[in-house]
Amino acid sequence: MAKANHITDRGGRKIRDAANSVDDDNDVPGPSTNPATNLFISDILLRSVGRLARTTMEKGLVGKRYGSQFAKDAVENRSLLHTLTAYGLTKVATRSVPGAAAVGGGLLLKTLFDRSRSRRKSRSDGAKTLRKQADPDSAI
Repeated sequence: MAKANHITDRGGRKIRDAANSVDDDNDVPGPSTNPATNLFISDILLRSVGRLARTTMEKGLVGKRYGSQFAKDAVENRSLLHTLTAYGLTKVATRSVPGAAAVGGGLLLKTLFDRSRSRRKSRSDGAKTLRKQADPDSAI
């Protein structure tokens, strides 16, 4: 048995074992007879569902405080740097336990830093960042 290198390896084995116990056929399930195509299709579907769920949650959480139109603008107008940073940190966090600990520790430090400042200053800075995201053409 191969050693688990990623957090998802153990889960993948569990799913494989569960699928093997239900179905004796070793085909990768899906619409194509090509297993690589089926994997590609499932990857696109899972990423799409994940993105829709994440965007919906973000709009709902920001919209609770700032209103739905502002939330829509702020969530949909993120910079490329913000998007790539979030993607990169997610990759690091999901590849290994040390990566998850490093990213989690960084997020904890940022939270502690925000809390060490006055509540008003911290909220003001966060609101300013969201306003800039919602209206990238404005000069704040």
